[in-house]
Amino acid sequence: MSVGIVMLVHTALGRAEQVARHWAAGGCSVVIHVDRSVPKKTYTAFVDALSDLDQVQFCKRHRCEWGTWGIVAASQAGAEMMLARFPDVRHVYLASGSCLPLRPVQELIDYLAARPRTDFIESATTADVPWTVGGLDQERFTLRFPFSWKRQRYLFDAFVKLQRKIGLKRKMPNGLVPHMGSQWWCLTRQTLSAILQDPERSTYDSFFKRVWIPDESYFQSLARLYSSHIESRSLTLSKFDFQGKPHIFYDDHLQLLRRSDCFVARKIWPHANRLYEVFLTDAAGAMKKTEPNPGKIDRIFAKAVERRTRGRAGLYMQSRFPNPGWENGITSSPYSVFEGFSDLFEDFEGWLAKATSARVHGHLFAPDRVEFAGGQSLMNGALSDSAVLRDYNPRSFLCNLIWNTRGERQCFQFGPADNQDIGWEFAKDPNAQVSVISGAWAVPLFRSNRNFADIRKEAALLQRIESEHLNILRSPYVKAKVRIWTMAEFIEAPMEPLQTILDEIGNRALRRLAEVPKMVELDGFGQFLQNLKNQGMHPYLMGDFPVARDLPSMPQSPRKPYLVR
Repeated sequence: MSVGIVMLVHTALGRAEQVARHWAAGGCSVVIHVDRSVPKKTYTAFVDALSDLDQVQFCKRHRCEWGTWGIVAASQAGAEMMLARFPDVRHVYLASGSCLPLRPVQELIDYLAARPRTDFIESATTADVPWTVGGLDQERFTLRFPFSWKRQRYLFDAFVKLQRKIGLKRKMPNGLVPHMGSQWWCLTRQTLSAILQDPERSTYDSFFKRVWIPDESYFQSLARLYSSHIESRSLTLSKFDFQGKPHIFYDDHLQLLRRSDCFVARKIWPHANRLYEVFLTDAAGAMKKTEPNPGKIDRIFAKAVERRTRGRAGLYMQSRFPNPGWENGITSSPYSVFEGFSDLFEDFEGWLAKATSARVHGHLFAPDRVEFAGGQSLMNGALSDSAVLRDYNPRSFLCNLIWNTRGERQCFQFGPADNQDIGWEFAKDPNAQVSVISGAWAVPLFRSNRNFADIRKEAALLQRIESEHLNILRSPYVKAKVRIWTMAEFIEAPMEPLQTILDEIGNRALRRLAEVPKMVELDGFGQFLQNLKNQGMHPYLMGDFPVARDLPSMPQSPRKPYLVR
């Protein structure tokens, strides 16, 4: 009993020759199909190079294009020659020219000899297949696909839409149940000959010629009619990425391939000299005998796919930028935004930095320049304090700042006078902690020495901007942790909200707040707000701030003397 190898070759013929000699030296019969697109001169040289091996034969050539019938026709031609020329073959193993045996050939022969009636072919119904990519699963059988998906994409898509629109559908011949799976199978002579010699073969071939990617369904469906024992798995290690493209193995995948314990792996890079040198060797240098278990490395591939598709939180890659929703989180780590605090407290940045050990910036989105902590002109990652560069892409500026300072909590001030384009960005960011004292922007106006008409005009503008910003922060789409106090309720009891903010930042062990930053002098602020109202501007964001609230208490009238007896 022996094993026959059908090789589908279309490129890297030098490596294919090397692998074919390895199969033949191990006692296998080999039939090679070379893609008809390979030039005749190259093909002839390839045939001549293997002419010294009687057990290596070449079958009729077909043009093999991805997703078309040619690959199935090539497999049929190779299998028919294998069964006709080598009567002692009991199992036929389909491989490609880029496949590489990972274990001694004799181990594969012994493994299959111990399972003489078992067909190894991945075969699952369309409802149970999770790996179809491109939006076509059941439809690849019910619609017709006469056009090439790669060369005639427009015609392919247009004909699919037309068939959907007019309701054209095909039925599986003779009640055949469609199954799908990897094209790299290993079938017994009995099952394979039954498929190839079926009286209804012309009917099945005619049907599958118009199926999309028939090499993943032809043998997988027909094997279910004749096989007495199917193990729905492939003995070939083949991994695919999230786009359905096969992973290519390089020299640095050597240990990974060893861990798989599989007999064959594809797709091997033709220039992976180390892999070919290690695995095309004698039995002493190969892997130990064990059951093939590609699941041992599935976790690594799953992690690689996740890293490629999701990336690291807050790190933008060329493969995903600027597609919205493709990023894995807007920023990489938590940060805090303070609105109104630097207006209400003196040296709030210095106090917060001392209390939390965080890096506390000023107004990063101020109109004139970026107010980095300590007055720096450059930050980690060569971020400049130029407002022009920052405003070219405010979101990227924020994301880069948080990414470049990983491991250190960033805090910055924000207000209605700043660039508002960033408002929605940190509002949607789960890493953002936003604390707002609404109306505190009026304090610098109150303390300024400007004409009141100018103050009233600017106050109206700032209130409108902050009102729109607060609407954003109260939106149901907000993911940031937002706390909003009116100025009136905050100054009633500032200790509790400040303690809550420090506890959430959490850079130090939780302890009760011993002191608060010094609040600016607010005597006369209530009258200032009343003056704005008197001038026609209604300052409502500060909360209930009565006029007499900050006035000294009026002296009471002296009581009349009275006599005590």
